[in-house]
Amino acid sequence: MAKIEQGNGVDLRGSPEKLTDNGKGSSYGSDPEVNGNVPGEKEVDKYGFSGGAQQHSSAEEIPTDVLRQRESKWLEMLNSWDKWMAKKHKKVKERCQKGIPPSLRGRAWLYLTGGKVKREQNQRKFQELDSQPGDPKWVDIIERDLHRQFPFHEMFEARGGHGQQDLFRVLKAYTLHRPEEGYCQAQAPIAAVLLMHMPAEDAFWVLVQICEKYLPGYYSSGLEAIQLDGEILYALLRRVSPVAHRHLKTHKLEPVLYMTEWFMCAFSRTLPWASVLRVWDMFLCEGVKILFRVGLVLLKCTLGSQEKLKTSQGLYETMELLRAIQPQYLREGFLVQEIIELGVSEKDIEKEHFAQLRRWKETHGDLHCKSPPRMHGAKAIITAEPPSCQDLKQRPTIIVQSPLATQTDREREQDAKESAKTNKGKQKKTMLPPVETVNPYLSPSDPSLLLKHMTVQGSKESLSSAEHDTYL
Repeated sequence: MAKIEQGNGVDLRGSPEKLTDNGKGSSYGSDPEVNGNVPGEKEVDKYGFSGGAQQHSSAEEIPTDVLRQRESKWLEMLNSWDKWMAKKHKKVKERCQKGIPPSLRGRAWLYLTGGKVKREQNQRKFQELDSQPGDPKWVDIIERDLHRQFPFHEMFEARGGHGQQDLFRVLKAYTLHRPEEGYCQAQAPIAAVLLMHMPAEDAFWVLVQICEKYLPGYYSSGLEAIQLDGEILYALLRRVSPVAHRHLKTHKLEPVLYMTEWFMCAFSRTLPWASVLRVWDMFLCEGVKILFRVGLVLLKCTLGSQEKLKTSQGLYETMELLRAIQPQYLREGFLVQEIIELGVSEKDIEKEHFAQLRRWKETHGDLHCKSPPRMHGAKAIITAEPPSCQDLKQRPTIIVQSPLATQTDREREQDAKESAKTNKGKQKKTMLPPVETVNPYLSPSDPSLLLKHMTVQGSKESLSSAEHDTYL
């Protein structure tokens, strides 16, 4: 088995200097100082990236009326989440495949992963971890990694800015939550994507769920889990694309050499941003099989015919081809359709997992890292850990007193009692209700207030009219 460090330039548990560019000349992991990027010089797109850094030409435009309909449906689901997951999970899956509305993506991811339940069951846990100094060893590596995560995104382009501060808080908190695991560099882009959609506390709990339920063992020392999944991907490829499988076997191209960053970063450093978001919508709903399907689609499209292999007659040429996959295969519409149609199920993955585990024990002995069983998506998580209604209930909105309502609470209560006694059957005295004020920093984790406010005001704008996928 080849060493992880010999892959596509990424030593995911080693020196942070190695986590730089992915070979495409893109900004995914590059240093903004090296690329000469000056914040503020370029326009920011609807995702928050400047200078077209994330290849948005493949993004599909959704008509406003369709988007508003989807928002309404998602609000209905999120407000009765346990019932939908119990009785209509297939419909939830279909709606994730269509794409979660940008305005609700953060809240949807929080619910899909079970992060909402974890947060409610561990109130103030994140604040406790956040207040601790952390292990100096991990703190030093995390601090050196911060500016490498999406440096062309408005949240992370400023050194020491709020995005980098929150990223540090989330990653440091995880090292304290799982000290036996510590920090793995591949967790940084995962956490950064989450922070683009939700506050730090929510991002922390979703990261915990991804690391412990979706990809257990991926970020442990030795990276045994990712190596096992590499062999599973290679075995599944034989069925999906015999030509690509034979080519990789001929040139002795180990799976860890091309799929490590794909899977450990959940393709966040590989695909155009529109495709990243659609893949994550499905991944957090259906589990790791989505990552396998994406990897298989990319391998099949890139190496699946003799015609495509004419220019890659060696290991180096093949690696270069996989580092610079042709844009038409990465486009949102094409990729999502291929993922949905590819017939690779949880059973296929688990069957191959046990086969590869037997082979591993024969050649390497027992696994050094004992990871918990992998959960295949939102349905498996909510079934294993049924939430209470209180866990799924939204936190109360911020209520401020109307300047016109000058009475104290006690005075209003007394007036109400007197009115009830003396004016039975008559119309009660009209009282000015408290005014619900929309928090300008409202996160997608609570969009219902925004929808209510806009309905009262008669706004005709979509919830996501700002088109920004951040929580600011």
